[in-house]
Amino acid sequence: MDQKTDMLIIGAGIAGMTMALEARKLGIRDITILEKADDIGGTWRENTYPGVACDVPSHLYSMASHPNPDWSQVYAGGAEIQAYLRDIARKENLYDLCQFNQRLKSAEWRGDHWYVETDEGRSWTAQFLVSAIGALHIPKIPKIPGADSFTGPSFHSAQWDHDVDLTDANIAVVGTGASAIQFVPEIAKIAKRVTVFQRSAPYVLPRMDGPVAPWVRRLYRRVPLLARIRRSLIFAYFEFRHRVLRREKLMVKYAMHLWHKALHSAVSDPAEREMLTPNYQIGCKRILSSNDWYPALMRDNVDVIPSGVASIEGDTITASDGTKVQADVLVWGTGFHVTDIAERLDITGADDLTLRDAWLDGMQAHLGTAVAGFPNFFILLGPHTTLAHNSVILMIEAQVRHICEVLTSMSDQGLRTINPHAEKQAAFTQEMQDRHADAVWQDGGCTSWYQDAKGHNTALWPGTAAEFQRRMAAAGIEHYTPLPDAKGD
Repeated sequence: MDQKTDMLIIGAGIAGMTMALEARKLGIRDITILEKADDIGGTWRENTYPGVACDVPSHLYSMASHPNPDWSQVYAGGAEIQAYLRDIARKENLYDLCQFNQRLKSAEWRGDHWYVETDEGRSWTAQFLVSAIGALHIPKIPKIPGADSFTGPSFHSAQWDHDVDLTDANIAVVGTGASAIQFVPEIAKIAKRVTVFQRSAPYVLPRMDGPVAPWVRRLYRRVPLLARIRRSLIFAYFEFRHRVLRREKLMVKYAMHLWHKALHSAVSDPAEREMLTPNYQIGCKRILSSNDWYPALMRDNVDVIPSGVASIEGDTITASDGTKVQADVLVWGTGFHVTDIAERLDITGADDLTLRDAWLDGMQAHLGTAVAGFPNFFILLGPHTTLAHNSVILMIEAQVRHICEVLTSMSDQGLRTINPHAEKQAAFTQEMQDRHADAVWQDGGCTSWYQDAKGHNTALWPGTAAEFQRRMAAAGIEHYTPLPDAKGD
């Protein structure tokens, strides 16, 4: 039997939790959250690898509605972030809304409601459908000849196998992205040898990390305004980093100075420095931050192969440059599927339009939040809403505020069903591509997960977080049109 709900949210990570909290404030009481796993948390439930931490300072990587004065680190570890989210879920009774171990199978618009099925055989009908699945949750493992023949344990960083003892093991790591720069320094402390296969060197800048003193935490609890001031200062600093991505000369020079100093202070050999020097402009790929990456690579038991992997046979991994390495354990630090997400979402809107067909030429959504042809459907962290310089929670919150404004207007006007203007969506998509055309990630000498198979940057918002917040705050029900006969009684 179908279960009825007013709003069905897919995903119980930060985005899904934020949507549920704010929708409930509007008076929407019947909310269901479908979650594929057995707990809330999203990214921070999935990623448990050694050294996992946020790359945005904790006080900014927090829900504005639920500030946390008790962060123990400037950059919180994954376990502490997950504990923070679980605490919110318990206090706000979000667990009561969740249906765990329910993976989305399909969603179909049936005239005046969404019909949703899960792989587990359950079904719901809902007036509103919200995708809060996030961008970084489906591990991406490259198709390498012989990968299945590897004789030892192998796993992706987001599916870390804690039952595998890495002590005194020969470990091969494929990839040098945001996860690898966190777990490699940790596993290098116990492994016999770590060999890192580096297809392209990242820019890794230092960060002002460290414990937050107990007296400071007590002060934040007693004077919450001070914590809000700290958050505002961090926000302003991170917004300033956007100028690097727009290639403003002074900011690029400053960022390059920080990177150059970090590299040279840890790496003395000129040949090794050259090997670790990116061959593209800073900002073209995600700029990473760590105080441990370069020192870890200089350990006696760590080797860097400046090449990708060509093939695997048994316990032997062969790099594209012909180097052969034997390993006991293989760890994939190769990132996630992002721009091809439609291939994994079976969602059908009005007139039998599938999301896959709607996105044949690339992901697109009006304001990154609603897709023409898919009534009463919203996407959090959709196309053009990811950031390369600041906290994505700011983007989620701006989207949720916009959605709630639209829902309020629908209620006030007696509307049951709306659809974003196709013309406005097309104009927004063109604006995004025009603004990306002269950005560093478009012609900075690299390819990255920001870009889809056709080379279009469909992931990133080209402006500052503050601009997105203003843009979303100014957009309301006028960006949508009621469907025929959608007026309420």
